[in-house]
This record gives sequence, structure tokens and C-alpha cells, in this order.
Amino acid sequence: MYAHYIKRIIDFMLALLGLIILSPLYLVIIIAIKLDSKGPVLFEQERMAQHKQTFKIYKFRTMRTDTPHNMPTHMLAHADSFITPVGKFLRKTSLDELPQLLNIIKGEMSIIGPRPCLMNQTDLIIERDKYAANDVKPGLTGLAQISGRDELPIPVKAKYDGNYCRRITFVGDVKLFLGTITSILKHDGVKEGKTVSPRKERSRNQ
Repeated sequence: MYAHYIKRIIDFMLALLGLIILSPLYLVIIIAIKLDSKGPVLFEQERMAQHKQTFKIYKFRTMRTDTPHNMPTHMLAHADSFITPVGKFLRKTSLDELPQLLNIIKGEMSIIGPRPCLMNQTDLIIERDKYAANDVKPGLTGLAQISGRDELPIPVKAKYDGNYCRRITFVGDVKLFLGTITSILKHDGVKEGKTVSPRKERSRNQ
């Protein structure tokens, strides 16, 4: 009952409350982005939704407008050179993800769930298929995000997503939400750009 009905109600109420409470912070971020670099405030990108459908995810823009659009940041050589000064702070603190509250209100995402990947991240999609993790609504944060985030190899990340999807509970979601706050404060697992090991897939995107 929780996973199919109550979770959606909680998602909608918390996302709406978050938009209202954080509106002053949204305004500050919008002004900072406009003063920092040319381009739109929001970044939109096609991601994979539940059951392998597509939707447009919203983020605060953290990169220059000439950055390759549909490429995961880990595949960019010298990724730091594309990130704006304000964008670096937003990514480090995960504040760039705040516009996804709109995706949650629209019903495209949940607060807790597997992070939505790019449609061309076939290796991650295939691994998630093994655990039916692509059949669950993607989330703002999830088990993989507090268990290593950018440092996790694809098979491990997919397994974490699968572990969450097998047993979705209210108590589990609360623990993951609190764990996310701790992870953000500690800046755990956040890395940018290419790495030496090709198996170190990372899902941080623009």
C-alpha cells in the first residue's frame, strides 16, 4: 500500500512544501546564476523515467552553454573547465538538484528512488534490468547516493538500486532521506570528469 499509494501523496506534499519554504533560496540561486554566466537559469535534459519512459529533468544550470548536452560529466575531458564558479558550489552542495521538486510534483519522480539516468547510459540500464530497478519511479536521492554515489562501479550501483526496489517502506525512505542530508553535509562521493578506471561510472550530469 505504501509504495503504490501513500508514497506518492507524501512525495507531492513534501515537494510542494519544499518549494514554498525554499522559495527565497531559489531566488538567491537564480540571481547568482544570472550574474555568474550567460545562459538560462534552468537546465533541462531527457532522462529515463519509470518503465523506461522518458521525461525532462530540471536542474539549476551549473555549466557553460557550450557544454555537450547529452553526455554524462564523467565522460567529459577536463570537466571542471565547463563548470561555472557558482555551478561548482551548487554541485558540491547538491543545490543544483532543487528544481527536481517540480518533477516530483508532476509525478515524474519520487523523493526516494534510483537516480534517473540518461537514455544513452545503456550499461547502467542493462544492469538495473537485472533487479527490476527500471520499473520503479526515479528519485531525487536513493540508496546508491548515500552508499558511494560517484565512486560506485555500475554493477554495484545497480545492485544498491535493486536492493531498494525490492523492499520500499516508509521507515526505509525516512532513513535514506536523513542519510542523504548527512552525505551532502560531508560531500561524500562527489567527483567530476573522467577517471582512470572505465568501470567507475558516475551519474552526475549537468
